[in-house]
Amino acid sequence: MSHTLGIRQAQKQKTRQALLDAALVLLEEQSLSSLGLREVTRAVGVAPTAFYRHFRSTADLGVALVEEALGSLHPMIGTTVSASGDSDERIARAVDLIARHVHAYPAHVRFIARERHGGVQPVREAIRDQLARFAEEVKTELAKHPESEGWSDDDLLMLAGLYVDQMLVTASLLLEAQEGSEEERERVARVASRQMRLIAIGRRNWLG
Repeated sequence: MSHTLGIRQAQKQKTRQALLDAALVLLEEQSLSSLGLREVTRAVGVAPTAFYRHFRSTADLGVALVEEALGSLHPMIGTTVSASGDSDERIARAVDLIARHVHAYPAHVRFIARERHGGVQPVREAIRDQLARFAEEVKTELAKHPESEGWSDDDLLMLAGLYVDQMLVTASLLLEAQEGSEEERERVARVASRQMRLIAIGRRNWLG
């Protein structure tokens, strides 16, 4: 009996993932607000009623895509902005993380960039909540740096938000440069590093 349940559960998970993957492909060319569930189920080859065994709505599917796109990045944040190394090394780690993520998951990055200010409120809120979590995680790591001595929690969170926003901008620019030359991608990474250094310089002088 348990073996049968295990097979059914695995099949259910496989169908759910197929719906997410199909939606992501369809969203390459349109926004979530214009996506119909029949489009998604047709692409997977299941009946429209099957959709509701996995998601309440296309908005619910969109929230799941947000988790898929951003959830896996949380464990990496601590390593990226940890106190190890100097400021330039931390910036290099951050830019490298962004570049690798954009290269590996361009459709996810495009989805987040488009839907962050899109027309589906639950998805906007899910993205906002994920970014708020990133800011809190970055703040926690920044607080461990010796140069954070004397900073208030509010100011550290503001600084963390600047870094998170800059990482998002960098991801969008690297996505646009994906179809371009290696030289263009290197230019984007170089500019991103300089912009983060500018934030770091401001940090060193904030309490002055």
